[in-house]
Amino acid sequence: MRRESFLRSVKAAVRGLIYTFRHERNFRIETCIALGVLCALVVLRASWQQAAIVVMMVFLFFMIELMNTVNESIVDILKLRKHPYAAVIKDMSAAMVLVLAIGASIVGGIIFLPLLVRYFSS
Repeated sequence: MRRESFLRSVKAAVRGLIYTFRHERNFRIETCIALGVLCALVVLRASWQQAAIVVMMVFLFFMIELMNTVNESIVDILKLRKHPYAAVIKDMSAAMVLVLAIGASIVGGIIFLPLLVRYFSS
């Protein structure tokens, strides 16, 4: 019974990812950017440590974007009550994504700038 329960959970999670990909423009854009970043790791011959950090940042970014989407969806449902905090909650959720985007950009710069310099100087 545990295996069936686990498989049902995985199927539900995959359905959630597919739904988000189909209905959230930003998620599709971020997926394309992530694929480009992951390809750049291969082309620029990043070390496995560098690749691990970048992959971790990519998955963290997807996780935060999914959390943002969930928060916005909940607020949209509750907005019918016209609570004054509805807009604040959406803004704070968007701020999570912004903070991570800034952090990921800094990490990306630290990792990719030396790789790009090495790539173009050889």
